[in-house]
Amino acid sequence: MTQISASDVIKLRKTTGAGMMDCKKALQESGGDFEKAIEIIRKKGQAVANKRADREASEGVVLAKVSDDKTQGAMIVLNCETDFVAKNEDFVRFADKILNIALKEKPANLEELKQRNLDGTSIESSVVEQIGIIGEKIELAYLDNISAPMVISYIHPGNKLATLVGFNQGTSVEVAKDIAMQVAAMSPIAIDKDNVSEKIIEKEKEIGREQALREGKPENIVDRIAEGKVAKFLKENTLLNQEFTKDSKKTVRQYLQETDKNLKVVDFKRYSLSN
Repeated sequence: MTQISASDVIKLRKTTGAGMMDCKKALQESGGDFEKAIEIIRKKGQAVANKRADREASEGVVLAKVSDDKTQGAMIVLNCETDFVAKNEDFVRFADKILNIALKEKPANLEELKQRNLDGTSIESSVVEQIGIIGEKIELAYLDNISAPMVISYIHPGNKLATLVGFNQGTSVEVAKDIAMQVAAMSPIAIDKDNVSEKIIEKEKEIGREQALREGKPENIVDRIAEGKVAKFLKENTLLNQEFTKDSKKTVRQYLQETDKNLKVVDFKRYSLSN
């Protein structure tokens, strides 16, 4: 049997992230050939991936980050099967590597991101390798980004929820973070009432009508009641019209205008693993 040195095992571990025993076995199987050992570890990952293909990967991390000039923001979701793995530092570090590529290279979509290079192989192949190393189904499930004169990111403690918010101009980090945390806490569906689709408005109107009829309200006032429910829905679910979480006496719109009357939110993204 080929003698495998500890330094070779450590080198393979640093390259692949696999466990020490897995690295030693791969080097022994490859007769000490480093490249063949890497391939063995990758094939193991594919084998494990095939076995766990029907598993549900509902845990994971949601990470967001902005560029140094704060004009670009990216967000990714890397799923796994258990919260134990989601909290693992190596798993989070791996997700962060993918996020850095997404932010720097600006792929057009998730599939394009999966084909980008990470440590000499595609991200898609790297994910398969991690499946073999960790022993759970892992899936790169989501990518989104924002480009604006100023972008802020926020990751809620625990890495289960993140937001990106784009502004039409620069503002203080404190103000920007306040809005990013507002989006995280209140989950708005749009920036303002005019940004809500007619389909959603009609659906809420119909729900309001049905509720009013079930409550025995007269037919001639049902539509008026439904309109009132829609107005309430739009106030509670559009960012600028929501009560500001730090001061419920004002809306988010009022908070922004008090900060700078020209400051506007131009885009936001929110992703949560729990809802």
